[in-house]
Amino acid sequence: MTQERVMQTEQRAAPFAAPSTGETPITTIRVLYSDLHGVARGKDVPVSEFERVRESGLGFCAAVMGTDLRHTPVVGGEEGYPDLIAKPDLATLVPLPWEPGVACCLANLEPVHGGPPPADPRGAVRRAAAALEQLGYGAVVAPELEFFLCARDDSAPGGLRRIVDRLSMVYTVGPQVDPGGVVRRLTEDLAQIGLGAFAFNHEFMNSQYEINQHHADALTAADNAFRLKSAVKDVAALHGLVATFMGRPFNDQGGSGTHVHLSLERDGANAFDAPGAPDEVSDELRWFTAGVLAHAPALMAFLNPTINAYRRLVPDSLAPTHANWGHDNRSTFVRIPAERGAATRVEVRVGDGAANPYLAVAALLFAGAHGLRERIEPPAAVAGDAYHAAEEIAGAPLPRTLEESLDALEADAVLREAVGEQIVTTFLAMKRFEVERHRSHVSEWELEEYAHHV
Repeated sequence: MTQERVMQTEQRAAPFAAPSTGETPITTIRVLYSDLHGVARGKDVPVSEFERVRESGLGFCAAVMGTDLRHTPVVGGEEGYPDLIAKPDLATLVPLPWEPGVACCLANLEPVHGGPPPADPRGAVRRAAAALEQLGYGAVVAPELEFFLCARDDSAPGGLRRIVDRLSMVYTVGPQVDPGGVVRRLTEDLAQIGLGAFAFNHEFMNSQYEINQHHADALTAADNAFRLKSAVKDVAALHGLVATFMGRPFNDQGGSGTHVHLSLERDGANAFDAPGAPDEVSDELRWFTAGVLAHAPALMAFLNPTINAYRRLVPDSLAPTHANWGHDNRSTFVRIPAERGAATRVEVRVGDGAANPYLAVAALLFAGAHGLRERIEPPAAVAGDAYHAAEEIAGAPLPRTLEESLDALEADAVLREAVGEQIVTTFLAMKRFEVERHRSHVSEWELEEYAHHV
């Protein structure tokens, strides 16, 4: 019997006890999982029913994984819309301070008996971490997530008005940038329940925020990032606000990113650190970086999974436009921060705020693992402004549209096989349907540009 199976058996044998939240008893357990968009799906279960649910799991129509954000089930009908089973992972159970009486856990996804395997983003992270473990490494990950906080306003473009609309408030904290202390209290709550938050600040754009999370093993880090996004949106809603991780929601502002810091451990030490080597980084760091760059076009589909994401990938935006790397260079695809020792790491800076943390982390780890296995050497590092460097120095241009990225993912046999055919096929079908919907939609820009004159 495997260790995992023993743990599951012990888990079933132990009676369920809801976590304590002081004076407020837990009355509901919220069971969540991520769809392919990164949206939190799930069910609320009365605590009196949870003993049964943790044994049998909760059934959902598996087509939710292939349903677009306009509510169209793009994938699933060809199989007769079968179910998937979400089994609560009690190791992730925490109370939600912003919803007294509610505790929340994540779920492991399983097929129904005899059914097809579900497209499982969380499972992809497990498999990516396992692939690195087979090579002798443990993955260490720290995502950085940015978002805008807005109020609903029918007179504003898109119906959203920024709650803080003053320039040059970057790295500012306090009531000037966080009226009512909404983001501060959320950061405190996330730290209190062990989800890794340790600081927040107003970011570069107006009404844009970043909550920093500690590094952790790959699955824990992806879990924490997914739960942070869900919490931010829920807490904003409780205050009558709207939080969006959409990459570029405003034409007069830059965008929000998902930056992913990655390193590898071996025998309890940072495998990327190499005192005395050139730049004090190891061969493993170079090979891992080269693997990421080799798969950069295909990675863009997971790291920038929306039409809108490509509006923020422009020169001088602090988001990269080419597949390249550099030392402490924020204009490159992969940045090697200046810290060494235990903090030696790579930072992938291209990710959009809308990226699914599970798919982003899994795909990057699989790409890096390929570089390690094949010992791929990276091109020369870019020094200085990568946006305006000569083409032979800047590297290959990144895809400029979601459609180009999807084509690159479909053509990347290594990454497709690693991430898993069920995920990739579903993702491609759903996102190509999104591209076609956008292609046929008449936008406000087109009406303003053409209607009067032509």
